[in-house]
Amino acid sequence: MNFKKFSIAGGIALFAFGLVAEAAYIFHNTGTVSGWNSINREHNGSVNEVTNVTYEGPTAIKVTQIYDPSYTGRYHSEVVKNNVYRRGDTGFYGFAFRLQADWQFQPQSYNIAQFIADFSDTGCDDYMPSSMIWLQGNQLYTRVKSGSICSQKTVTFGSLATVTAGEWHKIVIQAKWASDNTGFYKVWYDGTKILEQYNLPTTVSDDRYFQFRVGLYANGWHDSGYMQGSQGTRSIWFDEIGAGTTFADADPDQW
Repeated sequence: MNFKKFSIAGGIALFAFGLVAEAAYIFHNTGTVSGWNSINREHNGSVNEVTNVTYEGPTAIKVTQIYDPSYTGRYHSEVVKNNVYRRGDTGFYGFAFRLQADWQFQPQSYNIAQFIADFSDTGCDDYMPSSMIWLQGNQLYTRVKSGSICSQKTVTFGSLATVTAGEWHKIVIQAKWASDNTGFYKVWYDGTKILEQYNLPTTVSDDRYFQFRVGLYANGWHDSGYMQGSQGTRSIWFDEIGAGTTFADADPDQW
């Protein structure tokens, strides 16, 4: 009788230990330019570690992009972490960000985070983002992408939250990365859930790993071929960037 009780209790303890063991963070960065797989600075863009504007701790990452009317390339200033998700994974991904105090809100898109992989071997695309987070005007947008790399389908979720300049904000994403209707996608902004979508494909039908990038990608300048407004130099600060299997792994206030 006592042996049976011990076995049940031991089984429960081992099961609980297994659940704890499965939960693990993928990476944490406390606002430093070290610890990344690469840093993407295109044209006149910059990515620097600073101490005068931070969300938490002594440092943050400041990214800047500068518009050049004679330049026809892209405008990335991003830090890059490799192998953050692949199809079949479920995870949380988060960061804190702050727009410069005089940020000029325009209808053009300014991307601040993306998941991306190299598909140049397919003959249908090169580096292709799946989910992205961006600003249009003062509104926060995101998307999911599905289908095959040669036949992509994009679903966009817009006007999710109003972003203010000169203040720190938090974003946490949770996704089940599936290419069928078993996927889900959620977004929290400043601790409030602003998007919750179930029963949808959230990534393309390919098993290669995606990178996670945060920074400023002024994709509107490239895609439109011109700049709207008069603010040709734009800066964003990032801090407490993380990913893992629990909300706390990605929430800048919980690690």
